[in-house]
Amino acid sequence: MTSPRDYSLGGADSLRAIESGLANAEWYRTPIDRKRMKQLMQRRDSPAIRDTVIWLGLMVVFAGIAVWQWFSIWSILSLFAYGVLYGSASDSRWHEASHGTAFRTQWMNTLVYQIACFMIMRNPTVRRWTHTRHHTDTLIVGRDPEIVAQRPPELVKLALNFFGLLDVPQAMVATVRYAAGRLTEDEKSFIPDSERSRVSGAARVWLAIYAATIAACVVTGSIIPIVLIGLPRCYGAWHHLMTGLIQHGGLADDVTDHRLNSRTAYMNPVSRFIYWNMNYHVEHHMFPMVPFHALPALHEEIKHDLPAPSPSIAAALRELVPVLVAQRRDPSVFIHRELSAPGAV
Repeated sequence: MTSPRDYSLGGADSLRAIESGLANAEWYRTPIDRKRMKQLMQRRDSPAIRDTVIWLGLMVVFAGIAVWQWFSIWSILSLFAYGVLYGSASDSRWHEASHGTAFRTQWMNTLVYQIACFMIMRNPTVRRWTHTRHHTDTLIVGRDPEIVAQRPPELVKLALNFFGLLDVPQAMVATVRYAAGRLTEDEKSFIPDSERSRVSGAARVWLAIYAATIAACVVTGSIIPIVLIGLPRCYGAWHHLMTGLIQHGGLADDVTDHRLNSRTAYMNPVSRFIYWNMNYHVEHHMFPMVPFHALPALHEEIKHDLPAPSPSIAAALRELVPVLVAQRRDPSVFIHRELSAPGAV
């Protein structure tokens, strides 16, 4: 049995990753025709505009039904759908918009990014820089700040976060800290000095919105405002945590081949819409500048060189959950992938 790893960005494992060449390493990529890759990387506004109109439009419809039918079974069902669109679909929207690939028009990426970050309670500047590091050093211990299931995994915490019961209070505490202009040492290690005013600026705007929402509850004598703004991040979080665990959970760390540390899974059309095609996760990490709408086509181009995808969400969870349980006893346990080409490990 191995001892727990140091996941902090300035600890022993971070230093080891730098010294061993794992930090900022060159990663394996499946060879693909340059002309075809150029086609796949073409950005377009129309797919993202369509999906964004559907996403926000459905939120308006379900919120309207919930208020109109308050408080009935129809209200509860509408809030269930609204919560997933608010507390889970926002996770994939900030993600794609942060890459600047969702829309061709950059102000559209910026607008959706800011809205989605507010919904998912992730400071837009902090998250942009953590995600840059996540792609540079995916699952490199001590370098990647976005490892969801660390070893040994804290299963109770993961379960509680299916309803945002830990990460939402932590996000609120962080927002207050950001508003006061304070960053952790880990955050200081990857956020440039020139960007720090943006961190506090967004946090202050968010606190003003939350204060106005609470004030609206007091004035109206109703909890409806907070049920629609803020609280959906809790009751709608389950889908984004489920898909987030599937991305990398249980797979190898400290390797430089995304086929070994990322998981592609086939999903039903509803989950694919909520997740914005991020179920093609090996493909996304290999070629992060390919827009979400082209990921299925990219998958068809390179799937011969990738491990077999999980055939469904349920199949991915059946593979993942026993490994997370085993890692409680032995953190060295992980899922070994069979590759058709050796890559760089």
